[in-house]
Amino acid sequence: MKTLTKIAYAALILFCSVSYAKAQLQNQYSTVTTGASFLLISPDARNSGVAEAGTGLTSDANSNFVNGAKLSFANKTGISVSYVPWMKEIDKNMHLGNLNAYHQLNEKEVLAVSLRYFDQGSINFRDENGTFLQQYNANEFSIDGTYSRKFGNNLAIALTGRFIRSDLGNGTFNGLQVNAVNAYSADISVYSENTLNNSRYAWGVSLTNVGTKLKYSSSPGGESFLPMNLRIGGGYTLLKNPNNSLTFLVDVNKLMVPSPPRYKLDANGIATNEIEKGKDPYRSVPSALFTSLFDAPGGFREEISEFTIAGGMEFAYMNQFFLRTGYFYEDPEKGNRQHVSVGLGLKLKPFQFDMSYVAPTARRYVLRNGVKFTLSYAID
Repeated sequence: MKTLTKIAYAALILFCSVSYAKAQLQNQYSTVTTGASFLLISPDARNSGVAEAGTGLTSDANSNFVNGAKLSFANKTGISVSYVPWMKEIDKNMHLGNLNAYHQLNEKEVLAVSLRYFDQGSINFRDENGTFLQQYNANEFSIDGTYSRKFGNNLAIALTGRFIRSDLGNGTFNGLQVNAVNAYSADISVYSENTLNNSRYAWGVSLTNVGTKLKYSSSPGGESFLPMNLRIGGGYTLLKNPNNSLTFLVDVNKLMVPSPPRYKLDANGIATNEIEKGKDPYRSVPSALFTSLFDAPGGFREEISEFTIAGGMEFAYMNQFFLRTGYFYEDPEKGNRQHVSVGLGLKLKPFQFDMSYVAPTARRYVLRNGVKFTLSYAID
């Protein structure tokens, strides 16, 4: 079971065969897939506790995942370490680790770095007859550098540069040459935070992982887009008491990559190479960014289904104890990720410990009983 699951996971990331899109039923939507999808996994337990609706949360060392510009509103210096046992009910050897650090250069400028490492354990490659070919230790990692600057007292803009290494296999499998690949990407984010009538409100927009394609194979369809993602979110905090607060959060996400087209079927019901609806998925990164909002073969209804939405709440008591919850929704035809999350936090200055737990509400959802842990250190 573990071997089959890992093979399926690797195939999903590689998706270097046109047959995936062609295998979809004529009237069925297709899930949007990318390479280096580990970049979409939130490593921060605090953000996961509110179902990944973290744009409107107060800033900390982990803010760079959702919106790098939030770092301009954080403490002077901070560092955090996160650990995620990924899909532990299926395979206990898959882990995600993340390290973040930032420092304010002055009242307006902040520099930050982060390192993310995803260990997928051992993957067994087999041929079409099930014969064992090779065991491979797959892993992926990224290294980030972020510069954030305030413009006035309430607005900040940030730029992030990223190096990505994706090593899911190296060799020839079923006649297909698979390689470890490198890629480069950039993020741009805008964030604003203000107070009014004893309340805090914040909003942010970020476009992340915009960069080069991952060329896993030289065969047709061997290139994969990075998970270029548009995130829009915000939060509203009631500050009735300086030490106690309640924050309401909403985030919306959309992958800015091509939607799989719908191919014509021949007389035997087999997909041909001719596109019936939608656009050719093999296009440039700039073209994908500008056309991914209206390229779904199912039209407006399918395009809307590619948006995910998350809502959450965080209650802070004496600015020391934290309770969190939230709900994440993805359309059943586009991945069916739907879950309730809960989280706890404890702050003993200058340290803070957070943990989160995910409870799926959709059937056939692999992330069951998912937990995350984060330890942070901050200097006011």
